[in-house]
Amino acid sequence: MAALIPGHPTPIAPNAWRVLGRNPGMMTGPGTNSYLVGDRALTVIDPGPVDHEHTQALLHAAEKIGRPIEQILVTHTHRDHSPGARELAEASGARLLGPDVPDDGLQDETWAPERRLRHGERVDCGGTELEVIATPGHVGNHLCYLMVDQNLLFTGDHLIQGSTVVIAPPSGSMAAYMDSLALLRDYRIDLMAPGHGDVIDDPMATVDKTLAHRRDRERKVVEALDSDPITVQELVTRVYEDVPAFLHGVACLSLEAHLIKLRDEGRVSHTSGKWAV
Repeated sequence: MAALIPGHPTPIAPNAWRVLGRNPGMMTGPGTNSYLVGDRALTVIDPGPVDHEHTQALLHAAEKIGRPIEQILVTHTHRDHSPGARELAEASGARLLGPDVPDDGLQDETWAPERRLRHGERVDCGGTELEVIATPGHVGNHLCYLMVDQNLLFTGDHLIQGSTVVIAPPSGSMAAYMDSLALLRDYRIDLMAPGHGDVIDDPMATVDKTLAHRRDRERKVVEALDSDPITVQELVTRVYEDVPAFLHGVACLSLEAHLIKLRDEGRVSHTSGKWAV
């Protein structure tokens, strides 16, 4: 484990450093993690929100490491991960690579990549390669990046340390999320660098635990429903009774994602804003 110190470059593996953003909160934990990766030149993964101080911290980190920033990649376009790209690109001359922006009203509309990255392609990062792994679920455009020579996966918000992630429809999909979790089993991953929290040194155990958690929550959804239709707001108190009430508003998003998955599988019905079996 490496110390979570805002604004300072912390090595997490050979040719890989983390710089923690200064945006702690209920949804971001300690803050958003930005990463610098590369041997001869640097690629920044997830430059974070609009925050001049954090942008300067990334520039100073590159100066301290002694390599130029040539590329900026994002795992997805939520506003705590990608908006900082514009200022960082203007200051460094770096090119932008990554996903397109979903049209759901929850995204960073300023993100405009010069090249769209696709599943399976590899990106040269100054002598270090990143393999692109499409992992829709948390949001439809989510990508993870595998540092091939280190078996190090930059997970964005696909998996984070110490908590589960929110799946918010319409771009977020529980079915896609669970499929994307299972997909990671096809790769050799020795370490995960998440978008929030510390590094994860038991990657496959974390994948299995997260899948089991989602399946257990799905089971509780089905058990909590009956033939009398009920709203998501009424259902959340039954399904998320283990979660503090002040978090139920956020839990409703993931609950709705579970319900949509179950509806598409023909296991529950939805009529006039209410759900039933």
